[in-house]
Amino acid sequence: MKSLLPFIKLFKQQWLMMLAGLVLSIVSLMAGIGLLSLSGWFLSASAVAGLTLLTTQAFNYLTPSGGVRFLSIARTASRYGERLATHEATFKLLTQLRVWAWKKIMPLSARNMQGLRQGELLNRLVTDIDTLDHLYLRLITPLLSSLIMLLCLYLFVAWIDPALAFILCGSLLLVWLFLPWFFYLLGRNSGIKQLKSKRILRIQILEFVQGLAEISLFAASERFRLKLSQSEAALLDSQRVMANITAFSQAALILCHGTIMVLVLYVAASGVGEHQIASPMLAMIAFMALACIEMLMPIAGAFQHLSSCVDASKRINNLVQQTPDITFNNHNTATITQGALQLKEISFAYQNQGGNILEGINLTIPAGKKVALLGPTGCGKSTLFALITREWESSIGNIYIDNVAVNQYSQQALTDGLSIVSQRIYLFTGTLRENLTLAQKEFPKFSTYAEQNAAQAENDQHLLQILEKVGLSTLTQGDNPLDTWIGEGGRQLSGGEQRRIGVARVLLRNAPLLLLDEPTEGLDKRTEREILLLLFEFAKDKTVLMISHRLTAIEQMDNIYLMENGKFRTSGQHKELLSKDKYYASLYQKLN
Repeated sequence: MKSLLPFIKLFKQQWLMMLAGLVLSIVSLMAGIGLLSLSGWFLSASAVAGLTLLTTQAFNYLTPSGGVRFLSIARTASRYGERLATHEATFKLLTQLRVWAWKKIMPLSARNMQGLRQGELLNRLVTDIDTLDHLYLRLITPLLSSLIMLLCLYLFVAWIDPALAFILCGSLLLVWLFLPWFFYLLGRNSGIKQLKSKRILRIQILEFVQGLAEISLFAASERFRLKLSQSEAALLDSQRVMANITAFSQAALILCHGTIMVLVLYVAASGVGEHQIASPMLAMIAFMALACIEMLMPIAGAFQHLSSCVDASKRINNLVQQTPDITFNNHNTATITQGALQLKEISFAYQNQGGNILEGINLTIPAGKKVALLGPTGCGKSTLFALITREWESSIGNIYIDNVAVNQYSQQALTDGLSIVSQRIYLFTGTLRENLTLAQKEFPKFSTYAEQNAAQAENDQHLLQILEKVGLSTLTQGDNPLDTWIGEGGRQLSGGEQRRIGVARVLLRNAPLLLLDEPTEGLDKRTEREILLLLFEFAKDKTVLMISHRLTAIEQMDNIYLMENGKFRTSGQHKELLSKDKYYASLYQKLN
């Protein structure tokens, strides 16, 4: 249960809306119970009053009938208001919970995330957080409202008959206390199994969709489909068990309520307070006990959600309560201005993966120079980039940018000083403008709308010029081209257009140190030459470190390093390597 405390603390941010939902829930219960009780009394009293002419003339029909109408309207209005308030509070809580979780996750490094698959991470951020909406909507609100309603019911009935109030409310309290816990213990394992089965199925579906091309290529579709079918069967089985427990809980609740009804009728049959036997008060108490089923119905199923909430909260806590492996010196005001890069005796090994990936790397790149790293897959090139960008942290050796240790920069300074073009260009579901302005610094705010609009128009013109410069003139045609929807992951664009957007981001960022990790991977030679020509023209006064398997434009590099098994095997300029290294010469001959 302690795992739920961090999430309950977030409730204070929505206390007003949550309180409104709780109050409206109590009012709805009062109106429902009062409506049935008053109706029972009114019908009985009307029947008794009609026995003689005197009582018929003396009986007031208008006041109780008005009360029935009032309670009917109050019940409808409060029920509608309660739905609005509780769901509004739930959605706002989920929003705040997601923001809170993201803020906790953002400082975590790749080492913190090691061993966590993308599908599992997505499940925790989406499904597990969605599961926690039961905490307020189906646990806290029904339990508190029914408990407060029990207290109000006791005070009202005790005003008429204290003994009857004790029997009625005491019996209901026993049901409130023991029945939910019994079904929580009964359905705990099944609830966890259902959540686990759903999580496994979602992860497998995600991995199947992401790797569909490779799975089809290696004729593994049948095997993956069989695993999906097995996971689906396990989920259906767990849902079937939970449905049986739910049905059992409802039946047990109805049985308990029926027993309470019989007990109340037996006690009230001899009279209700000072009222005689078979008075209209007996009907009112009987109908009141009958109406109490409304406040008990959500309770039986409420604690079935507790096991899934606890299990989901444990997984989220395991993720967000980690201590970040990499920290930044956000008090340091140093900035990257030239981009000079130096690596001294860098050695690195991934956790639980054997030997070192990098071994004693020394590399110096003066400001404004361009260096290429060449080598086979798995030799450590991308790992070296990950250390420079502080995605990973090396325990041996030091990295310096502009003669300042990289761990002494603030996160903002490091982000502003680096531009990266990776093997994969990440495009988000949105407009062309939104995907471009990601690379820009925060847009300044102005005091007037006119100034803001003028600045926005000027920035839009700058974005269009950048798109023209990177060869995306086809995307600048028509009305409001920056509002063009590019689809999920940029599906509306070709591979070359996506690469050019990545280059446009680099141009918009204009950082002094440029890291290129296979920037032309998967492109034809013509497009590759165009993109590299554009990048080198832009970076003529900048420091460049490029990883590549291909040797296009390699002659423009000031120095070339050949990597092998995590070490630099040799280095030199293009012409020098052609004459002294047979591997490089054969590679250049083959690829060009």
